[in-house]
Amino acid sequence: MNLIKSTILFLISIQVLQAQKERIGKIENPVDYVNPLIGTDSDYSLSNGNVYPAIAMPWGMNFWTPQTGEMGNGWAYTYDANKLRGFKQTHQPSPWMNDYGQFSIMPVTGSLKFKEEERQSWFSHKAEIVKPNYYSVYLADHDVTTEITPTERAARFKFTFPETDSSFVIIDAFDNGSYVKILPEENKVIGYTTRNSGGVPENFKNYFVVIFDKEFEIKKTFSDSILSSSLESNSIHAGAVVGFKTMKGEVVNAKVASSFISHEQAERNLKEIGNKDFEEIKKKGREIWNKELSRIEVEGGTPGQIETFYSALYRTLLFPRKFYEFDEDGNVVHYSPYNGEVREGYMFTDTGFWDTFRALFPFLNLMYPELNGHMQEGLSNAYDESGWLPEWASPGLRNIMVGNNSASVVSEAYLKSGDAYDYDIENLYEALIHGANNEGPMTAVGRAGAEYYKKLGYVPYDVDINENAARTLEYAYDDFAIYQLAKKLNKPKAEIDKYRQRALNYKNLYDPETKLMRGKNENGEFMKPFNPFKWGDAFTEGNSWHYSWSVFHDIQGLIDLMGGKSEFNAQLDKVFSLPPKFDDSYYGGVIHEIREMQIANMGQYAHGNQPIQHMIYLYNYSGEPWKAQYWARETLDRMYTPTPDGYSGDEDNGQTSAWYVFSALGFYPVAPATDQYVLGAPLFEKVTLHLDNGNKVILNAPENSDENKYIQSMKFNGKDYTRNYLSHKELMQGATLDFKMNSEPNKQRGINNKDFPYSLSND
Repeated sequence: MNLIKSTILFLISIQVLQAQKERIGKIENPVDYVNPLIGTDSDYSLSNGNVYPAIAMPWGMNFWTPQTGEMGNGWAYTYDANKLRGFKQTHQPSPWMNDYGQFSIMPVTGSLKFKEEERQSWFSHKAEIVKPNYYSVYLADHDVTTEITPTERAARFKFTFPETDSSFVIIDAFDNGSYVKILPEENKVIGYTTRNSGGVPENFKNYFVVIFDKEFEIKKTFSDSILSSSLESNSIHAGAVVGFKTMKGEVVNAKVASSFISHEQAERNLKEIGNKDFEEIKKKGREIWNKELSRIEVEGGTPGQIETFYSALYRTLLFPRKFYEFDEDGNVVHYSPYNGEVREGYMFTDTGFWDTFRALFPFLNLMYPELNGHMQEGLSNAYDESGWLPEWASPGLRNIMVGNNSASVVSEAYLKSGDAYDYDIENLYEALIHGANNEGPMTAVGRAGAEYYKKLGYVPYDVDINENAARTLEYAYDDFAIYQLAKKLNKPKAEIDKYRQRALNYKNLYDPETKLMRGKNENGEFMKPFNPFKWGDAFTEGNSWHYSWSVFHDIQGLIDLMGGKSEFNAQLDKVFSLPPKFDDSYYGGVIHEIREMQIANMGQYAHGNQPIQHMIYLYNYSGEPWKAQYWARETLDRMYTPTPDGYSGDEDNGQTSAWYVFSALGFYPVAPATDQYVLGAPLFEKVTLHLDNGNKVILNAPENSDENKYIQSMKFNGKDYTRNYLSHKELMQGATLDFKMNSEPNKQRGINNKDFPYSLSND
């Protein structure tokens, strides 16, 4: 009997292994492979993504999410929760930034319970369907199934009730100052919420309208904890309750829209739904997601790889969100999150450039340059309305993170697209110069320590400016981005030379004794004592082992400082061979980013945070490209999985997802303000990129497998290709790349100086 059982278990394990290795060919509906629950098994102490299931259109102004956390909790939905409090319209980019302009809708039955903790209901993932364009869940305590399908600024709800004379829907405008009004003759509830987490003008409101297809038999509002028969409530915490008698299985529909401009504009935004019923909106949303996801067709991957890829691509297409609307004449207008006025033109928000300059914006420049042209117009408007470019916008200026990385975002877009899209690049260049030379109204805007940086070439350690080494290194790259743009715009030679010279300021922090970057005091001496494993202090959410590679634009210069390619490669190798030791004394405890590095079993490589994510690709500059191929595949396989804990840290507005998308293609934008992508190795047997201009980039790697992770040889448009990089300009003309993959590295390919990517020192 034991032999039979063992044989059965063996056969099952073989089948599971074969299923894992099974490779899928051409895909018709990539939206079916998207799992919005990936990354939702997170909390403040350990991030496996720190995301919520965003039920939304690509870059939609409004997202919707089921709400497990209490009102105001940045962790709005966590996978391990078992009760839902409502269905929230959300604009949250990150739990650390929290939300703004949020309100929720919740069906209940039985005795009327309108407070979150009383109305919440048990639910199960077994009775939950989660797609980008559609959400459904069964609320056990109320015997109600709720379904949602969105447009960019509106949504349809469908509630399937039991037989009862006590069916209710609660519209909760949340606290912080809110308003609701019931209009029974129109089956309508209007209101606004002012709840926010900062970064808004004093007149900020999110106006909403909810229209039902069933007459109200019960009409009540609440003010804070008091329920009344009044049809209107204006208080700290306002909400509305409408009720019906329902038959078993009766469906009540609701249409919802909102606006940051006015109630009238919210009604106008409701036209995105018009007379379309729930299924029509759901079908349209599915078509939109399929269209965008199909811009990148992948073939020849395992089911897990396909699901992980398209789920990452879904996250890459969410932020920055559209923060604009269309007026009665169809013109693009926006409420300014900077000065509170209604202005013409585009506006986008909810992105932190410290994260997204690295891969998310390069992805947009490759696949969506026209959309990014609109985003650049939005940045020009932001400068006009606030006097500064945002570095972290949500929805207006927020005081978080370091650097002046708007310089990279603005410069890269123009360097790669030129005048193809209509926005005021001269205004943006003025904004870059202003931000590069001045401290802003908050430390995360402009450049903290600007005067020190201009005078000394670095931000000193001992002048009470935290994370000074990180700032210096990022400022140097940002100056390189300005240098590149100044050349493109034919600015005066003295101006061009100034920013070229400042781009070399990274050298001021290089310590030849440790071969690492190190904080430096105002008198020119390195700070003491120095612990390269100390997180924070001179660095941002990382240590010297992470930040010493933040010389995106001049890796050759860094190689020269370290004493040559052998020494450089030895330092790179140490990142993976050192134990994951750390010093958390700056923070007074283990922050989640430290814990995520510690448990990943990749040494000091902390993929869960942004500063080191490009480091793998640096072997291409130093004659050992096969190591980049190995570690890129290791990271793709180990740090990303199609599970609720599928990320290795904060997903961060598409950046960590964009890393996966690029790396799965086989290349990565190490220095976005250049024309080049640095090679790794492709993950799939075939990928087709459908570019904005109608051209295609086809990447063929038919021998690709778990074992065959190394590039044996490569052809570009049929010709042998030994370079360790690809040109953006050449890709945009359409290209076919043929990779011959092997299980053993080819240590003779890509080892000559002519094959290495761009470095400023070689310019």
